[in-house]
Amino acid sequence: MTIDISTALQTTHNARELAGFPTSGGGRLASGLLFRSDALASLTDEGLQALADLRIGTVIDLRTDGERARAADRLPDDGSVTLLAQPMQGGAMDEMVKKLLPAAGSAGLSVTQVAEVLKRVPTLEELYISILEASAAQFATIARTVLESSRTTRPGVLFHCTAGKDRTGLAAAILLLVAEVPREAIVADYTLTEKNLARGFAEALTGLITSLGVPLTPALTTLATKSPASAIEAAMDWIIANHGDVAGYLRSGGMAAEEIADLRRVLRGE
Repeated sequence: MTIDISTALQTTHNARELAGFPTSGGGRLASGLLFRSDALASLTDEGLQALADLRIGTVIDLRTDGERARAADRLPDDGSVTLLAQPMQGGAMDEMVKKLLPAAGSAGLSVTQVAEVLKRVPTLEELYISILEASAAQFATIARTVLESSRTTRPGVLFHCTAGKDRTGLAAAILLLVAEVPREAIVADYTLTEKNLARGFAEALTGLITSLGVPLTPALTTLATKSPASAIEAAMDWIIANHGDVAGYLRSGGMAAEEIADLRRVLRGE
């Protein structure tokens, strides 16, 4: 199950706790450890208090340096929450479109140039595989941080990107796979994002793209605002095909087998 915390974590649009999911052997995913959301740049004072109430002691920001510079997280001034930057390339929609644009920029793009840009837009499946290929070390650090934080008085770890969809969705899937949560439950959590973004945040995301002078095609709309089951399924299939299982993937990022086993027990409340 997922527990919506967007109301408590003002102002976020796609925030939830991952807890209570079934795990193999009849157990349940432990509560108070895993939280996912969109960016925290607009947290109100009430939102800051919610971090304390939820015992969240660590925030992991998966955005690029550019994204963070444009909209830094708002966190408590008292040092009660540690911020850990783990930038992952490829998930920032505006940066991706800018990279696809001709060097001269978006002004005066011809129809042919626009067509060329749109031809190079990746599918979500392609995007996720490229992120997984390039970010094993970051995902291993996230997993290790959850393990280490579980031993503190504020064990909650909140990880986020901009919308809380792509990089965040991959991180959530990896952690849930470690806990041996059934695949269908992982897919259900991932697809929930699309419904959350439809509450108004999706318009802001697509606005980033159109502001660059690129027409909003169905492919770009999907990339920015959708979370179809096929995308996270493809990511999980890639992990299995290339690393055997999620433990093999995290080991490729530098996490020790013993750490992964410890994390599995912690997430399962064993």
